Amino acid sequence: KKPQLERERRARINKCLDSLKEFVAEFQGNDSILHMDKAEMLENAVSFIKTQVGKPKITTPPQIPMDSFRHGYMNAVNEVSRVMAATPGMNVQLGKAVMIHLGCEYNRLSEATKPVQNTEMCSAPMSPASSGYHSDEDISPAASPAPPTPVWRPW
Repeated sequence: KKPQLERERRARINKCLDSLKEFVAEFQGNDSILHMDKAEMLENAVSFIKTQVGKPKITTPPQIPMDSFRHGYMNAVNEVSRVMAATPGMNVQLGKAVMIHLGCEYNRLSEATKPVQNTEMCSAPMSPASSGYHSDEDISPAASPAPPTPVWRPW
């Protein structure tokens, strides 16, 4: 039983050494480590890891959580617009209402320093391309008593 356990242990060690060898070769961009014996390879791997630990880390500037949220929100809005535009038989009025709502919410998020915007103050998209939907209706200024706000577009 002991010789079998020893063979299995050595097989695991060799498998891990081979994996380590491949990782170091990949990260170093140097295949010479693949031709070394196990002791040389371990020494090389240890020195490589030491140099990596000693290097100053290149950090990306921290992203403001709200910016990250807005970016994700825009991706979701674009996907909603794409799916609704590609859905056969989609109700145009429903699509416009959804896009207007999403646009108003995005504007509210973008203007976090201003007071919360009323949904009545949001204007409907002014062009057929603005929400991905097309309608023959005209939106007359008399029909909406609220002052027009900038038109939100998902791109």
